[in-house]
Amino acid sequence: MGDSILSAFQKEVEERVVAQSRDEACCAASAAFMRVSTRPKYSYNFSWLGRPIIQYPQDIVAMQEVIWSVKPDVIVETGIAHGGSLILYASMLALLDVCEGRTMGRANGSDRLGRRVIGIDIEIRPANRAAVEAHPLSHYIDLVEGSSIDPSIVALVRKRTEGHRRVMVCLDSNHTHDHVLAELEAYAPLVTEGSYCVVFDTIVEDLPGEFFPDRPWGPGNSPKTAVHAYLQRHPEFVIDTGIQQKLLITVSPDGYLKRMPVV
Repeated sequence: MGDSILSAFQKEVEERVVAQSRDEACCAASAAFMRVSTRPKYSYNFSWLGRPIIQYPQDIVAMQEVIWSVKPDVIVETGIAHGGSLILYASMLALLDVCEGRTMGRANGSDRLGRRVIGIDIEIRPANRAAVEAHPLSHYIDLVEGSSIDPSIVALVRKRTEGHRRVMVCLDSNHTHDHVLAELEAYAPLVTEGSYCVVFDTIVEDLPGEFFPDRPWGPGNSPKTAVHAYLQRHPEFVIDTGIQQKLLITVSPDGYLKRMPVV
């Protein structure tokens, strides 16, 4: 597409997103789908390049758009499960390297550091570790085992992000208010201006409490309550509402946080 045609198309998209976000029937249908699809574990049905990803397809597409826009050098993820999200992020970094003529996953030319995905989990099961380490994109990935809010783990991750120009963070581990708030305090400061801290499963706040009978989190004690508590003290971050308005179906309403320039 020529620049003028693409600009006109993008304007149509923006107008359509605003219109659908105000369409009560459309929004009600999307909310209903989130309710009825959560219990049967709909998000567990998908994979990325061979690894289970446990994300809704809409959020997968959104992450692709965000990563392509930001072009991060490092993506930090807390909570890695089977490793599908790690592979998604690594594949996007690999594409960025190809498009920029970099050596994939390694320092190149004047770049002192290569692109990295840092995955943190309190327990990395041996089978999942083996699968991630055997994957063709494993050279992009650093696995860190331990609590994401352990000061020694936080210090390690901060050290590994030093020197990188663009850093992005994804929080998807323990979904209680206190844990997510502690993660935000620890890792959101690593996010560079124009990049994102994405807090997954803020949808917990909007679903019935009985959906989580065996979990310590639920409405009133969720990633979304942590997000809003964090934002009260950190005006440098804003909710990118345009993403959730476009997706309609997302596990991260109010969870796409963009770091803005300090005025």
